[in-house]
Amino acid sequence: MTSATGTLAVDAVIFDMDGVLVDSEPLHTHATKLLLADGGVDWDERESADYIGLTDVESFAALTLRHGLSGDPRDLATRWTERAVPLLQHARPMPGVPAVPLTLRERGYRLALASSSRPRVIAATLDAIGARSLFEVVVSGTEVPRGKPSPDVFLEAARRLDIPPARCLVIEDSRHGVTAARAAGMRCIAIPCATTAHQDFAHATTRLTSLSDVLRYLGLAEQPA
Repeated sequence: MTSATGTLAVDAVIFDMDGVLVDSEPLHTHATKLLLADGGVDWDERESADYIGLTDVESFAALTLRHGLSGDPRDLATRWTERAVPLLQHARPMPGVPAVPLTLRERGYRLALASSSRPRVIAATLDAIGARSLFEVVVSGTEVPRGKPSPDVFLEAARRLDIPPARCLVIEDSRHGVTAARAAGMRCIAIPCATTAHQDFAHATTRLTSLSDVLRYLGLAEQPA
């Protein structure tokens, strides 16, 4: 069975945000480094890849254990948000944004965004790249019981779209995100960013190098909007 808009049985495309739509991971990493420096921790930024895909509270819970930080992870996450949001005005879209999402929407695909970030961070990021209007549905990892690698955020996106998970395609850049998508019963394209390029994506449906490759994967002529 095929979709009317392509060669695969896909009705909706669910995008991760950071590292997929926007080059925000370096900004997130910088905000974390500044915050941990306040606590006397000289943080190795290479560690950031371990936390990509997790919610900020989950990330700071892990960081607290690893580095013996004081304070509630929820408070640390709130303080991190205060540092990160001003930096996000400098966020830049990844190649293919907004052309690829616009092309998918014009071809009849429903579009959703499912990010581990807080709603405030999602809004600031999408505003910075002018992409807020691209998505019919936006779900934050803070709105569901469990963050990635659990499937909750993707299942909630499918529920709000009223589309079966099996007919959703996820685009992710992290191992945690791919695991979550596959656990949700969805196909998943891995498009690693610079921070996650070393991760194992063997359990993804396929691995591509750019968003533009998604159009070819779906059997669409590459006609950027």
